[in-house]
Amino acid sequence: MSEQHTFTASALDILRVLWSRGEATVVEIWEALHDERGLAQTTLATMLSRLEKRGVVSHRTHSRQFVYRAEVSEDVARHSMVRELTTRLFEGDVPALMSHLLSEQDVSPGDRERIRAMLDAASTTPAKESE
Repeated sequence: MSEQHTFTASALDILRVLWSRGEATVVEIWEALHDERGLAQTTLATMLSRLEKRGVVSHRTHSRQFVYRAEVSEDVARHSMVRELTTRLFEGDVPALMSHLLSEQDVSPGDRERIRAMLDAASTTPAKESE
């Protein structure tokens, strides 16, 4: 079974910076998030340290600064968090999740066609073995 990852909104914001840049220092992450999040650099450094202890990010040292990078891909994070959401809120019932998404959101005709195409493609692709 793959490892479960769940993240706070702030942790996801940090990861998004790392996913988009590849690597970044605390100052670079702070500059990218400061206007939106208003985090202190010390708070950000603490959050990065905690993410590193969880194996989500790692760092290397360059010119006496830590340069962080994500160790979890965006796809892995999404997959894990959607699995957690499906399990916790819908008791593992994927059709119930899909029904909820389709009934609670304004889904344009173009989006409906894209969803149909994805379902058609999924029905022709061999199912993955349980993780």
